[in-house]
Amino acid sequence: MVATNAPAPPPGRVGVTFAEIAEHYGKATRYVAENPRWGRHPQWPSSIGKRGRTYEYKPEDVAAFVAAHHTREAVPLDPERLYTVPEIATATSGPADSIWADISRDRWPAPDTTTEDGTKLWRGATVIKHLAGRRAYRKRG
Repeated sequence: MVATNAPAPPPGRVGVTFAEIAEHYGKATRYVAENPRWGRHPQWPSSIGKRGRTYEYKPEDVAAFVAAHHTREAVPLDPERLYTVPEIATATSGPADSIWADISRDRWPAPDTTTEDGTKLWRGATVIKHLAGRRAYRKRG
């Protein structure tokens, strides 16, 4: 049985190729096949056979790899509460400097409000939505 988030193999096949995996996850085939965070990762699933010159992989194994290496966990923030950058950094276990850098490079949403003293505040819902669209970052090891 194929997991709901797993790429679906073509009719009559049990495995998926890099091209099908890439299409399912919105990546380029070459990126998935050659990137050390994807197809060249040491924990990438083993091939179950070949289709022509292309290797096939079990969709469930691919989905499990993606869940373990490329899925960001939900951020534990109250959607209605306002948060400062240090509070967001603490809740996401990331450095505040990275958030400030993203703000300065326009890679972070505009604050939902700014206090009289200039403190920028974001609603939890804004932060959750923004982080859901970003890739997961995991330390190697």
